[in-house]
Amino acid sequence: MIKKYSVAIYPSQEVIDSVKTMKEYLKSKMGWYNSCNSTAHITICEFSMTEAEVAKIKTKLFKVCDGLTPFQIDLDHFDSYANGAFFIAPTPDSKEKLKPVMRKTQEALRLSNLKKSNDPHISIGRKLTPENLKIASQLFTTIDIDFLCDAIVLRELDPIKKQFFVIDTFSFNGNSQPELVQGSLF
Repeated sequence: MIKKYSVAIYPSQEVIDSVKTMKEYLKSKMGWYNSCNSTAHITICEFSMTEAEVAKIKTKLFKVCDGLTPFQIDLDHFDSYANGAFFIAPTPDSKEKLKPVMRKTQEALRLSNLKKSNDPHISIGRKLTPENLKIASQLFTTIDIDFLCDAIVLRELDPIKKQFFVIDTFSFNGNSQPELVQGSLF
């Protein structure tokens, strides 16, 4: 059976709780909206495959993360996209640290049906109407949060709840990958 999966970065529990509070407050002002119940995360990519194929993905994710070193992420402003997404955005410096992690992960998976994210952010709401985007931007004007980015998670979509849940976590171990060097025997 084909299932939908997502690879993401989860912030600290403190940030997850803070974003949950924001989402609940926004929901109290405008009712249910897309992603109001999702756990705070930075999406790297999404894809579909059978459960049997996921073992290979886990191996690839472990290899990518084994060579990564934990780093600090700072998120300092709210922003939105024309498609109705309202989100918390990282500082330019943090964005530049996140992009190579996202790119390496996406490249390692080598999937034809990979839906890539290339602009790191934590969504507060998706598919909001222009009126609801205005409400969100008036309710949330300043933010300054940070967390240690030290792992990525593999999530599976629960088709009934329509929410992703974590099935595996891959820690950044800081192990440098040896470079293959052409040598001479004589």
